Amino acid sequence: MLPYFFSALTMQAVGDAAYDMMNFIIVDYNRGQADIRQGKEYNPDYDGCIKISTEASLKMMVAPGALVLGSPLVAGFVFGPSATAGLLAGTIVSGVQVAISASNTGGAWDNAKKEVEANRSAFRREADEANVNVKEYEVEYLRLAELNENQDEGTATEEFKKFAEWGRRSIALKEMHVAAVVGDTVGDPLKDTSGPAINILVKLSAITSLVFGTYIQRYHIWGTQYKAPV
Repeated sequence: MLPYFFSALTMQAVGDAAYDMMNFIIVDYNRGQADIRQGKEYNPDYDGCIKISTEASLKMMVAPGALVLGSPLVAGFVFGPSATAGLLAGTIVSGVQVAISASNTGGAWDNAKKEVEANRSAFRREADEANVNVKEYEVEYLRLAELNENQDEGTATEEFKKFAEWGRRSIALKEMHVAAVVGDTVGDPLKDTSGPAINILVKLSAITSLVFGTYIQRYHIWGTQYKAPV
């Protein structure tokens, strides 16, 4: 369970930091708009964003770090060396699966957003070449749709068909883009944070166990000496 718990902590850390930065930017933007209305010069507070990111990278990594370093020690001193060995084996097996899954799924979400954005750009170019104002066509399509002029393709008016051709595609691409952005919001921390960090989980757990291996063998609370199989 360690890789899953660790991944949840890192994902939560990214989400909390993102919300803090978003709220800060909203406040700073509103403050800047007030300054502009008063004739003052607006200088965005870039240092505030950097501070939020830096503090989050330190404070929010305390819990994942404690989990990585403390788990093998607690398992070893409470249950003995065999428990630590089992914990390391489980961490490696589960960690490899989680790391591969996080990197691949995160990359897939990221690529899906890029694909949708490429399709939207192609659609805009096509509309510009046809001298079509997509926004106006979309609004008119929705207005005519509310008038129930699209009973079916046979009874729909030519005016409705003209607006529907562009309006439907625009709305569909817009909804796809919203979904892709939501997916990429999860995909980015998966492939950039949680996935690569599993490597740290496996390495530090193993190193910590090796450094304290002798102490775990001699001083775990059951007081029994660990005997390696012959």
